[in-house]
Amino acid sequence: MSFKKLLFALACLISLEANAQKITDTTKKKLGDTIKKDLLTAPDTVKKLHSKPYSLVIPGAAIVYGASTFFINPLRRLDYYIYGDVKRTGANFHTTTESYFQFAPIVMVYGLNLIGVEGKNRFIDRTALLGLSAGILGVSEGITKKATHRLRPNHADYLSFPSGHTGIAFMGAEFLAQEFSDKSPVYTVIGYTFAVTTGVFRMYNRDHWFSDVVAGAGFGVFSTKLAYLVYPWIRNQVTHTDKKGRTTMIMPTYQEGTPGLSFAMQL
Repeated sequence: MSFKKLLFALACLISLEANAQKITDTTKKKLGDTIKKDLLTAPDTVKKLHSKPYSLVIPGAAIVYGASTFFINPLRRLDYYIYGDVKRTGANFHTTTESYFQFAPIVMVYGLNLIGVEGKNRFIDRTALLGLSAGILGVSEGITKKATHRLRPNHADYLSFPSGHTGIAFMGAEFLAQEFSDKSPVYTVIGYTFAVTTGVFRMYNRDHWFSDVVAGAGFGVFSTKLAYLVYPWIRNQVTHTDKKGRTTMIMPTYQEGTPGLSFAMQL
């Protein structure tokens, strides 16, 4: 190889490396800006929440349908019919994929924000909303499971109703929809596809009846919609101006692996 060709090749390599470094630095800068803006900005987006009381009707109807199978025999027979069809068409089916699918919509929300696709709320509000949704879901489903005492199709235990995996999946799907539906309906479709697949897999794994899955979906969506409905009021109670004009704020903290709350007041 001639000296001129060697110099040309070296120059091309240096140029390529410089461009790659520039792209890397730009990407790191954008990621850093996103993290700074998302994590360190005080919550200020409650006005963008738009859940309405009537939005609870459809998920409420799903819960009512599931509960009605305890005393409406034709609906309960539908459970047995669908279970028989599941056994016939998926006799050798077994997967644990739904254990991951149930969290996929939630991961998408934080992943999209991390790469710079902004959702409806900043990190603090968004995480508070997710925590509130999960709290509502956990309490309501936990009480219902113990109260109904329904045997699973695989006879594993008496905690069949409603489906917890399905509840989490639909809670996350609605969380994703609330945050990004204004950006594109595609996000809603993706989230609910994961949720529906989770419910189907729970039936094909013999873990739940059809009505368990329907009710679980209802509980999940209901929990998220209710959280978005009541959160503005809750936030205004913990982040407000008192009679003397001083601003108070309660914010979540995470230090050395320990979550907590911090209280601040403007003196």
